[in-house]
Amino acid sequence: MGRLVAAGAVALALAGGTTGALGAGGTAAESGITADSVNGRNLDQRKNESKASARNGKADEAWNCMGMSTLKKAVKRDLKCVAASTGRVRGFFLRTPCKSLDRVLLAVGDTAGNSAVISVAWIGFTSRSHADAFERVETVQGSGDITPLAGALLDLADVHFTGHHYRAHRDGATMVIAETESAAGHVGSAVLDALAEIAVWLPKP
Repeated sequence: MGRLVAAGAVALALAGGTTGALGAGGTAAESGITADSVNGRNLDQRKNESKASARNGKADEAWNCMGMSTLKKAVKRDLKCVAASTGRVRGFFLRTPCKSLDRVLLAVGDTAGNSAVISVAWIGFTSRSHADAFERVETVQGSGDITPLAGALLDLADVHFTGHHYRAHRDGATMVIAETESAAGHVGSAVLDALAEIAVWLPKP
C-alpha cells in the first residue's frame, strides 16, 4: 500500500443526497464528524452497526449509521491489474495475473458539509492461495498498491490517498482493499479508519 494518484475512464453516477457537502468547507468546530458526534453513540457501536449493514448489502444504511449518506460514486470494472497497480504489487501481478478487478470511488458526507472520499477495490484470483500471496505483498507499507480511481471524477482533484486510513479483507479468492481520506470540512482520523473498516464489507458493484 502507498500514496497514489489515479487516472482512467469510468462510469460516473450520482447517488442519493446532494453534492453540496463536497465544497461546503467547515471546520472542526463546526459539527465535524468525530468519534462522539452522532446521536450520542460511540464510534465502535456505530461502526459495528454499519459493518452489519454492509455485510447485508445495505450500503446506504451502513453510511446512515455513521450519520452520513452517499454523495457521488464512480465505478470501473476491468482485468488490467498490472496497469492499475504500482511497485511490488505490479510485480506480483506480472507473475500471478488477477481474474477480475472492480474499483469504486465514492464520497460520503453529513448535512453540515463534512465529507470523506472512499476507495474500494475487489481483486479476484483463480485460487485462495493466490489471494493469500497477494495479501502478504500488498499489506506491506510502501510495497505499492492498486491505484484508486481519480478524485477529479468526484470534483475532488486535490484529494490524494496517503494509505494512513486503510483496511484489507480477504473473502475466499478475492481481496478487498479500502482507503479513505477527508474531503471537506472535518472528518476525524478515527472516523476515517472506521469508514475504511466498513467499506471492505460493502457488496461488490
